[in-house]
Amino acid sequence: MSGIFSKVRSAVEAELFEFVEVKEKKNPLALLNQYVREAEKETAKVTKLIQRQQLLQKEFQREWVQADEQARKRSRQASLAAAAGEAELQEFAEHEAKVYRDRADRLQHSIDIAREQLVSLEKKGEDMQHKLKDMQVRRLQLMGRENVVRANNSLNKLIDSAESEKPFGRFEELEEYIDRLEGRLQERYESSLMEERLAQLERTMAPKEKSAPEE
Repeated sequence: MSGIFSKVRSAVEAELFEFVEVKEKKNPLALLNQYVREAEKETAKVTKLIQRQQLLQKEFQREWVQADEQARKRSRQASLAAAAGEAELQEFAEHEAKVYRDRADRLQHSIDIAREQLVSLEKKGEDMQHKLKDMQVRRLQLMGRENVVRANNSLNKLIDSAESEKPFGRFEELEEYIDRLEGRLQERYESSLMEERLAQLERTMAPKEKSAPEE
């Protein structure tokens, strides 16, 4: 039975790896963005754990201060009771002092452990932050390369035309179209200029024709 489960698990893992590989080949940037988002979520979780550990350490410290103060207070009271010959009060105060001292010792041990854990978490958090930043930089680099590839593909489509046998394809067609358009505009401009000169000549010669004597 275990052999069947192992085969099924291996088959599922193989299909999963194949799916990831196909997805990576199809759109590597999208897959990288997914990895970055997951890394950001994990980094955020670690950051929250670090904050909780810091609060926990402060709480341990606060409890230790209270226990230490109570232990010192009961010790002083035990000394006063002993000096006053109050054996019952002395016994009670000494017992209380021991209870608080034991509690303070346990809290101190917890503080030491919490401090070590906090240092370890902070180190891991810094490592994750650096790894996340490196991943974000790599994503920017990949986006830059992808933009260059897309721009080159667009330029290649513009220059290389599969339907044209011309060496420069669409680019040359665009140049020829611009040349033709420029030629037509130049012809219109020259025609308009000639018409304006003729109109000006008519305006200039008309008064002279009117003032000339008739034969």
